[in-house]
Amino acid sequence: MFVRIVKMVFIEEHVSAFLQNFNNVKEDIRNVPGCRLLELYRDKDNPQVFFTYSYWEREGDLENYRNSELFKGVWAITKPLFAQKAEAWSVDKLVSLE
Repeated sequence: MFVRIVKMVFIEEHVSAFLQNFNNVKEDIRNVPGCRLLELYRDKDNPQVFFTYSYWEREGDLENYRNSELFKGVWAITKPLFAQKAEAWSVDKLVSLE
């Protein structure tokens, strides 16, 4: 399993549009084959900064999602709302304590 972390910074007046769209598609994204977890975080100091964390069984599962019509639709709505280019990392989860 690995984790995909995406940092997104939105234009202030577009934050609500992002949140509405995320709410509309979050279940669809979470139900993509291979997606085990989807989380959205908001920066405490800058309300325009968000992070998504998604857990994937295999890198191929994430690639299948990134090549899907679902992703293309989500990205087409989300990308124009950015204040700056999104940053993304794929990381291996080494330790998790609960």
